[in-house]
Amino acid sequence: MAEMVRAFVAIELDSRLLKALDGLMARLQRELPSGALRWVRPEGIHLTLQFLGNVPTERVPAVVRALEGACAEVPPLTMEVVGLGCFPNLQRPNVLWVGVEEPTGQLLRLQRHVAQALEPLGFEPDQRGFHPHLTLARAARGARPADLRQVGTWVAGAEPVSLGTLRADHVSLMRSDLRPDGAVYTCLATIPLRG
Repeated sequence: MAEMVRAFVAIELDSRLLKALDGLMARLQRELPSGALRWVRPEGIHLTLQFLGNVPTERVPAVVRALEGACAEVPPLTMEVVGLGCFPNLQRPNVLWVGVEEPTGQLLRLQRHVAQALEPLGFEPDQRGFHPHLTLARAARGARPADLRQVGTWVAGAEPVSLGTLRADHVSLMRSDLRPDGAVYTCLATIPLRG
């Protein structure tokens, strides 16, 4: 049986932004009901372009080649990290996130190119659509519904959040190893944006 890697395509964050996210998360942990959310480790936060699932290791080079083609047409990006929100909505907050905005449309173009390049290899695009965000926390197992509603209410009334700029000159093919204390991510390849 072929060895598999759980993989995804992402834009990694710089240390300045990771530090800003760490500060925001510390503040949110003080403000929000304890036990309602399971927080992501700041060093594991990234902007996911497409989740691939389990990929046989021998197919990784083909994935990298497809990504090289997708990235050849898109220039380096400058994005703003702004705003708090929840998926699927504020009434049922399963995921707490901070948004990523890129006004020129190049981020959406990049994500579309990545999805189109990977589809012939059998990787289906996410049917929910692409909503650029950085996941900060997920609903904890056994969280009380009232506590989760309180999270949504707090986010709805929160002051605007702006963490600054995220610049990307490459995308990364990442490996995800699930551990009891959370996922550990390893970069398998970086692919430059050349457009």
